[in-house]
Amino acid sequence: MTELTTHTIIQQRYRALLKSCKNLVSAEDIRLVRKAFDTAMSSEVNPQAVTEADILRLLDTGLIITSEIGLGRTSIICLMLHRATESGALTVEQVRARFGDKVAQILSGLRDISRIYATHRVVDSDNFRKLLLSFAEDVRVQLIFLAEKLYDLRHAENLPPEQQRELSRETSYIYIPFAHRLGLYNIKSEMEDRALRYGEPEVYREISLKLEGSREAREKYINEFIAPIVEEFTNRGIKFKVKWRTKTIASILNKMRKKQVEFEEIYDIFAVRFILDSTGPEEKADCWRAYSIVADKYTPNPQRLRDWISVPKSNGYESLQTTVLGPNNRWVEVQIRTERMDEIAEKGFAAHWKYKGGTADKAIEEWLTELREILESSEVGAVDMLDDIKINLQDKEVHVFTPAGDLKTLPAGATLLDFAYAIHTAVGSRCVGGKVNQRNETLRYVLKNGDQVSILTSNNQQPNADWLNIATTSKARNKIRQFLTEDSRAQATLGKEMLARRFKNWKLELTDETIHRLQQHYKYKFAIDLYQAIAEEEIDMAEIKEFITRPKEEERAVVLPKEEVRVTPSRPISEDVLLIDRNVDNVVYKFSRCCNPVFGDDIIGFVSIGEGIKIHRTQCKNVIDLQRRYPYRIVQAAWTNGGTTSYQTVLSIVGREDAGMVTKITEVIAKDPKITLRGLSINSSEGVFDGQITVLVSDTEHLSQLISRLKHIQGVMRVYRQDSVKE
Repeated sequence: MTELTTHTIIQQRYRALLKSCKNLVSAEDIRLVRKAFDTAMSSEVNPQAVTEADILRLLDTGLIITSEIGLGRTSIICLMLHRATESGALTVEQVRARFGDKVAQILSGLRDISRIYATHRVVDSDNFRKLLLSFAEDVRVQLIFLAEKLYDLRHAENLPPEQQRELSRETSYIYIPFAHRLGLYNIKSEMEDRALRYGEPEVYREISLKLEGSREAREKYINEFIAPIVEEFTNRGIKFKVKWRTKTIASILNKMRKKQVEFEEIYDIFAVRFILDSTGPEEKADCWRAYSIVADKYTPNPQRLRDWISVPKSNGYESLQTTVLGPNNRWVEVQIRTERMDEIAEKGFAAHWKYKGGTADKAIEEWLTELREILESSEVGAVDMLDDIKINLQDKEVHVFTPAGDLKTLPAGATLLDFAYAIHTAVGSRCVGGKVNQRNETLRYVLKNGDQVSILTSNNQQPNADWLNIATTSKARNKIRQFLTEDSRAQATLGKEMLARRFKNWKLELTDETIHRLQQHYKYKFAIDLYQAIAEEEIDMAEIKEFITRPKEEERAVVLPKEEVRVTPSRPISEDVLLIDRNVDNVVYKFSRCCNPVFGDDIIGFVSIGEGIKIHRTQCKNVIDLQRRYPYRIVQAAWTNGGTTSYQTVLSIVGREDAGMVTKITEVIAKDPKITLRGLSINSSEGVFDGQITVLVSDTEHLSQLISRLKHIQGVMRVYRQDSVKE
């Protein structure tokens, strides 16, 4: 490289850096960046001549900071002056006088970390790791270090092998998880590949050669795969772009080792991304519409659906991901997102400010605030080594002990539930309380220094949404969110299977049109929400059947609000109350099949045409419509006494598939001589069963006891009273 060529490159890089700054900040900020660069190059802070390599390193690292991470003026100025303050040629006070308090504060953190770094070369030391990641008060200190480390990786070809291995080890242990936490996925992926290249060069080279050798066949397959989807998108007028990428060598190696297979047995080594031209409130709906087209063309794997649109990751990542069975029975990963989501997925929170409005300075500061929150959290699935690390050393902590005497450190204000999750996720998820200093305490107990804590667990316990109001640590909160999110997806899958099996039993065809009708009827925008509502018993199967098959007008299914309804007749046919007793002969009445009243239920009567008085539970889903349309036919009703009469009712039961489940259920029922089993049907599919139990019971208390006993059967997930008898 000639002197002229080097000088030209430096000029080009310098102009590129200033241009990248202009995209973020004002003309005054550019002046300050130039001033910092001139100061860094001056003999005042560099008694020895600055080499061209030093200048190129400075400018290239600056471009990483602005273009790839998304920082602005303050970070560039700090980068320019870092070496001068580190060497002592420029004091922090001098910097403060020329560039302000914020720059001086960041440079102070950079200087202190550099000194620690120089004396702690063992990167797998826990103390060093935490110190390095939590020393500085301003997040920009770590981001500047991250940019410098990426530059080192990009220019490590000529380093001695031992230095390359040390750089690889350090990057893998600290900087890759750090980039992952911040959502800087492009930087994370590049670091993973470069760390592997220098840490395991032979393995890296072998996979790289195999990828290159299969490139042509891979491109041909992808074109074949996307063709029908592209055609359908185009026909429907969907504006989109298609991207595809081969997965990183590091991720492929991880799959090979995890599955213990060879390269040739890894089929999903690439991902196809459909990026939609959609903005505003239609983004989510458009993504799901695109998903339905993909799922229509290729069979999706329901276990691999990841909905990061409804509940984005804590680092801002939004995408709808699935794996489908493509041509030649090969699994293909598909990602669906909008242009906004794609940019945030590529650059993490660095892209957020573009979509928030306001000034660039304010936007960057808001982003940095979000970064601190992320660093103080434990994003679901992130590497455990970054858990519970604090950015500000002044944050208070509380120190408590396990029954074995082990010390646990948590943030001040942490609760008993936080402690349980700090022990282990499984302990936290089953926690019902604990003993603190030998006294029973609830999940809400706030820990104090010196507490000795033991956790009480139950296999019947599981997280619920209220726990988010109790947990304070990011690890506990994210594990709770993870459970709730996975449970929602599992519920939707379960609801879909339940609906399909029930339609099969009814000998009805479950079509897309039927699903659409149900969505409209129950006012659910997406089918996945409908399925979840079915699984969570918000919609009754009998009501669905009545709606689909259009039953008699006076007993058709209606949608009720979720709150319980008690009916009070507004215009009763008589002021007298109809007394219900099996021994009453002078009144013609029937128990309605839609809700199967049992002695103890609150009830009303409805005067039907030709069938006498029909008795309904007041919570019956049909009652509110009957009262609205025929208030003059509503009759007050009450039970006289229970006597020895039995009442038929139907229970729905859902759980994990078990060959002995029928035996377990019948044994529980047989132990109670007051219960008569009239019918039992079980349907199983893909490891899950749902069934119906028809029994005769004497009253609601008796029924509640039976439901409680059935719920305690191992493998049973849910037992609830059904509103109508299966026909």
